[in-house]
Amino acid sequence: MANYLEVKNLSKAFEGFWLRDIDFTLPKGYIMGLIGPNGSGKTTIIKLILNMLKRSGGEIKIMGLDNIADEQKAKAQLGVVFDNNYFSDDWTVKQAAKAVSAFYPNWNSRRFAEMLRKFDIIPDKKVKELSKGMQMKLMLACAFSYDAKLLILDEPTSGLDPVSRDELLFILSEYIEDGEHSVLFSTHITADLERAADYITYISYGKLFFSGSKDEFIDMFRIVKGGLNELSAELNAKAVGIRTFSTGFEALVKTEDIGTFSALSIEPASIDQIVVFTSEKGEHHE
Repeated sequence: MANYLEVKNLSKAFEGFWLRDIDFTLPKGYIMGLIGPNGSGKTTIIKLILNMLKRSGGEIKIMGLDNIADEQKAKAQLGVVFDNNYFSDDWTVKQAAKAVSAFYPNWNSRRFAEMLRKFDIIPDKKVKELSKGMQMKLMLACAFSYDAKLLILDEPTSGLDPVSRDELLFILSEYIEDGEHSVLFSTHITADLERAADYITYISYGKLFFSGSKDEFIDMFRIVKGGLNELSAELNAKAVGIRTFSTGFEALVKTEDIGTFSALSIEPASIDQIVVFTSEKGEHHE
């Protein structure tokens, strides 16, 4: 199977917000970052994939299975990690594993024990005694113990310290090394994507701005800088966005248009800069 996740013409209407015509495909063996300004619909998309919300239109396939008609079979292939712990705080780690294992016939207790050792999680500790980073690792240990083929993570690095973020990204990179697993994770921390993601899907207030390889996304734009006296009418017309300061300006320009401004300072654009310059204000929904 070439694709682990296929989203076609996905739509969801709320009062004051419309997620519409979202298309993207995640091949097996890769990591995709789902990005966009707060309120663009990233969490809505994840909830629609998990059938936690009723979609207004479109189609979603997980491992080739319709996420509604074949919901149970599809979810058996998924591991889900939210930014908040979904276990009871008073459970021990062992009790959390027992609760999860009941839903997965292929649960591997030996694998779970290996994951606890690898992540330095004490089996008898209560969930509430674990740090946020350790709770994240516990959710991942559970997913790995029934060999979830597709991991879906919603803001997994939010609130984590730099060391925990680094550990999580390393775990995800290891997870896809065999070419048989994939990851979709939403995040507003674009530095994580620059390190770990192979693909980017960028949602801007309910609209699909881009979906494709990370390198292609970054290569679409350049940052042009100069003094205020160098800010021409042509640059104003062609720039995707411009910021002016007392000392000069910086603008996001499509790479195809950059030759016109070769006399100015030109730099590669980061994912964060692209999102900032291309985001439009509008009605939004988380």
